[in-house]
Amino acid sequence: MTDRGATDGGVVLERRTADVVVVGGGIAGLVGALECAKIGLKVTLLERRDVLGGCVGRIELDGLTIDSGAESFATRGGAVAELIAELGLGDAVESPNPAGAWLVWPAAGKLDAAPLPKTGMLGIPANPLGDDVRRIIGWSGASRAYLDRLKPILRIGRAHSLGKLVRERMGDAVLDRLVTPISAGVYSTNPDDLDLDVVAPGLNEAMTRMGSLSGGVGQLLEERKAGGAVQGLAGGMHTLVDALLGQLDRFGVEVVTGADVTALARTDGGWRTTATVAGKPGVATDGAAIDATVPVGALADSADAASTLVVDSRFVLLASPAPASRHLLVEALEGWAEVSDWPAAASVEIVTLVLDAPALDDAPRGTGVLVAAGTPGVTAKALTHSTAKWSWLADRTDGRHVVRLSYGRAGEQNPLDDRSDAEVRTIALADASALLGVELDDAAIRALGRASWRDALSQATLGQRDRVRALEEALAAEPGIEVAGSWVAGTGLASVVPHAVAAAARIRHLAVGPTGGSAVDPTVDPGANA
Repeated sequence: MTDRGATDGGVVLERRTADVVVVGGGIAGLVGALECAKIGLKVTLLERRDVLGGCVGRIELDGLTIDSGAESFATRGGAVAELIAELGLGDAVESPNPAGAWLVWPAAGKLDAAPLPKTGMLGIPANPLGDDVRRIIGWSGASRAYLDRLKPILRIGRAHSLGKLVRERMGDAVLDRLVTPISAGVYSTNPDDLDLDVVAPGLNEAMTRMGSLSGGVGQLLEERKAGGAVQGLAGGMHTLVDALLGQLDRFGVEVVTGADVTALARTDGGWRTTATVAGKPGVATDGAAIDATVPVGALADSADAASTLVVDSRFVLLASPAPASRHLLVEALEGWAEVSDWPAAASVEIVTLVLDAPALDDAPRGTGVLVAAGTPGVTAKALTHSTAKWSWLADRTDGRHVVRLSYGRAGEQNPLDDRSDAEVRTIALADASALLGVELDDAAIRALGRASWRDALSQATLGQRDRVRALEEALAAEPGIEVAGSWVAGTGLASVVPHAVAAAARIRHLAVGPTGGSAVDPTVDPGANA
C-alpha cells in the first residue's frame, strides 16, 4: 500500500507497508530478502548507495568488466556453492590457478621474494623445517619454530590470540614473515587481535591431540576435504549480484537505492523504518533501472529532490554495515547501547590496474604477492595478479594484465585516504613494480580504478564473538528484528551467506506462525514458493 503526501517543509513524504524491510543491499541483504520473498512475504529492500552488492561489485576498465571487490569464495560449508547452483550459475564455477601466491620481505637492504609454503594454515607451517619455510625465515627462524615440536602443550585453558600463540610456540620469524601477511591480507587485522577459534576452528583441540601447534595444523590439513579452498565464477563474482537481482525481481521484491535509513522504531504492529531518498533511486549495478513494484523514481519531483520514505512492516532485517546497523539498534532498542563497546572499523581500498606488460606473461610471482611486516618502500599490503589467477579473465584481455592492490589495516589510517587519482597512480605503479619484480613505467597503465570500503569490521577480532553473542541475546528479547552481514557473521561469503539464510529463516518461522498458517501468496507461481 502506498500513501503519498507532503511534509510541512515541502519534501515529498511517502508511506508504504511491507511484511519485511531489509536495510542494506550487500550480499547479506540480497540473500535475506530473497529467502523471505520465496515464501510470498512482501519485501522492501533499502540501500543507501546507488549500487547493490556491497563488497561484491564491478568496475569497467579499458572495455573490461572486472570485480571491484571479492573475486572468489571459500568452499567451506558448501552454502555459497548451493546458492550459486540455485541461481543457475553452477556451470560458471571455476577454480583458480593452483600456482599460488608469493611473499615479499626485506632482506639485506633489498626485497626478497619466494612462493608461500604449500603446507600451512594462516601461514603457520605444518613442517617448520621444510625447504619452502626455510627459504623465507632462514635456518635460525626454522630452528626456533621447530622448538614447537619439543615444548609440551598446555592442556588447561585455550589459546585465544592467534598472534600470541604463534609467537610463543614458533617465534617472531614465523609470526612476522608468514602469519602477519596473511592476517593483513585476509582480515585487515594484526594477528595479535585475531580470535584463534574464529579464524582456525578446531586448531585448539587439534594441537592438544597432536602435542604441538605444527602437528595440529598438519592434522587439520589432512582432514580438509579434497578440492580447492576457494573458487570463483567465470565472468566475475559480480555476476552473483546480477543473478540475485533477477530473482528479487521475479519474486516482486521492491528495491530502493539511494535510500539512507535514518530511523527505526518499534510500533504496535512491528517496525517503522524511515529513509531519506535523494534524487532518483533504483539503479542496479549494471546501470539498468530496477523495475520495482512501485516506481521509486516517483518519490521525488525531480532528480535533485529529496523524499522521505516511511515503511511500516512486521519484520526488519538489518544487513547494513556495522556503524549504520548499530546506530539504528541503539535508537530502536532501549538499553542496547549498554551491551558493550565495539572496535573501530577498518578502511580498505582496492586499486585495479589494467596493464600492457609483456614481462608479466609468465606470471613471475604466481597468482599474487603478500607483503611481510616491516617491508620498506611498499605501501600495499597485498597484490593479486588476476589474469594469472583466473583463466576466464586472461581469455578476455587480449594479452593485457589485470592486477589488484589492496590497502588498509584495522587500527590504522588508510594510506590512500585523501590521495588524488594521480597520487594513487604513482603509489600503485611503484608497489606493483616492487611486488612483481618487474619495472613498470607509467605508459604501461591502460586504466586504473579505485573501490573503497570505510566501514569494514572483522568478526574475527578478539572479543567480537562475545560482543555478537551479547547482541544476539539483546535481540532475542525483540522478536521480529534480525541482523546479518560480515560484522556479525564473519569474513567472506562462506560466512555471510549461511548467516543471512539463518536470519531470514527465523523471520520466515515467525511469519508462518505457530498455527502453521502460510504466508505464501497464491498468486505466485507454485514452483517459486518451494
